[in-house]
Amino acid sequence: MKQREIWLVNLDPTVGSEIRKTRPCVVVGDDTIGILPLKLVAPITDLKERYHRVPWMIILTPDSLNNLAKPSALDLFQVRCLSEERLIRKIGEITPPELTQAKGALKTVFGIP
Repeated sequence: MKQREIWLVNLDPTVGSEIRKTRPCVVVGDDTIGILPLKLVAPITDLKERYHRVPWMIILTPDSLNNLAKPSALDLFQVRCLSEERLIRKIGEITPPELTQAKGALKTVFGIP
């Protein structure tokens, strides 16, 4: 379970508006930090037209590296730390430039200049 990898993750149970069900997520946490069996992940959701204007959404186009079935968006507003037990199986990975975009989106979410 490494940074940039896409895993199918069981996000339930959830509360309120949290993104739910079993869905693909990208491991966004750095591989060199943490000693607990936890991963910082961001969920992938179906692409909606409005996501092109939202700075915390990274557009992902299906390809042989990410193995996504349809155009999607990586939602960096809904990052969360989860037990590795929730990660079911590896699906693919995002590219290094997409990871750079994701890090920029996290800066926006956390208000880091």
